[in-house]
Amino acid sequence: MEKLAGNIYISDLHVNYKKINIISLENVGTIVYNKVGQNLDKLYMKGSIIMEHACSHEVENMCVVAKGPHHGPAPIPEEGKWVKSYEIKDISGLSHGVGWCAPQQGACKLTLNVKEGIIEEALVETIGCSGMTHSAAMAAEVLQGKTILEALNTDLVCDAINVAMREIFKQLVYGRTQTAFSEGGLPIGASLEDLGKGLRSQVGTMFATKKKGVRYLEMAEGYILDIGLDKNGEVIGYKFVHLGKMMEQIRKGISPSEAYENNIKTYGRYDEAVKHIDPRNE
Repeated sequence: MEKLAGNIYISDLHVNYKKINIISLENVGTIVYNKVGQNLDKLYMKGSIIMEHACSHEVENMCVVAKGPHHGPAPIPEEGKWVKSYEIKDISGLSHGVGWCAPQQGACKLTLNVKEGIIEEALVETIGCSGMTHSAAMAAEVLQGKTILEALNTDLVCDAINVAMREIFKQLVYGRTQTAFSEGGLPIGASLEDLGKGLRSQVGTMFATKKKGVRYLEMAEGYILDIGLDKNGEVIGYKFVHLGKMMEQIRKGISPSEAYENNIKTYGRYDEAVKHIDPRNE
């Protein structure tokens, strides 16, 4: 026999007790504790215990005011359904989050595909800081298989990636995902569609000065070889090599020089330019 709250004796309950006030004894083997803000007068849980949190003396002396209707959370759109999310396992969707480090020297774009609270797929893209690439490698190993709450409370090595995780967590739990209205969501591997040929990130790199003007260095199409200028010295087009496609051809056995020539293209009114300059050296 074990004594609880000074005046009630219960046996054969294999649980850990807290010495707090017992509100009512419904039947043998059942103790009901009162949770804050809930009316448990008619709750029957044979063999189980519901415990209350410790309250201050002032609260203990207050009378109970009944709570009104409890409608639960507002539903959020998830993969073509309206879902009332109570737990992490209620969250599904594919979304993006962007983060930055304290000095804002680098940034991370994080893409997660979450199914029933579990990260099934992670794409980590970083720019601006050489060390972040190694951080991204470690984060990609860590993220998959975790719940989004675990991931939120995991050190993902780089602050920019941690901030991106915070931002994507908000997107997911508030129903602001890319798959909010897509029935069944997207299959695992969908994040790769954000990448270019050869599975390279879409990166744009431009440089400009007041004294010398603009230089295009890299576009979504590829590495800029030279830019075309009109008679006024304004950019009207550029020539580029598509690195992703070039590397794919090299991997398939085509010589590097041939693969290079095969993937040189132009954009805009490049052929009408009166002058072409190397943006890196001129």
